[in-house]
Amino acid sequence: MEVINTIGRRKTSTARIYVNKGKGSITVNGIDYKEYFKTGTLQYKVAQPLVLTNNNDKFDITVNVDGGGVNGQAEAVRLAISRALVENDAQVKPTLRAAGLVTRDPRMVERKKPGHKKARKRFQFSKR
Repeated sequence: MEVINTIGRRKTSTARIYVNKGKGSITVNGIDYKEYFKTGTLQYKVAQPLVLTNNNDKFDITVNVDGGGVNGQAEAVRLAISRALVENDAQVKPTLRAAGLVTRDPRMVERKKPGHKKARKRFQFSKR
């Protein structure tokens, strides 16, 4: 197996990953993913596609992630790992699709409009 290179995005976060055969290490921006994503929820999100497909200790994954917050970054990494697993073995796709891990989440923050406080909030209207 050669190196598999995939990309995952969520909100404004972008994760580029490189997958090799290995012992199951996940490195995010040069450090272990359990140090980078400190909470258990975020660690679970990153490892979820590997756990569902029983590939915990079969691949070494190197991740470059930037933009957004830690939650968006974790979900971007999760999508990238899911795409890499599908590229490696197409038979895992139904399992990942059932868990909702193959679909890119398109929701983004709506932009602020000029003349208003926020994207939809308006300044208080005074009739008189």
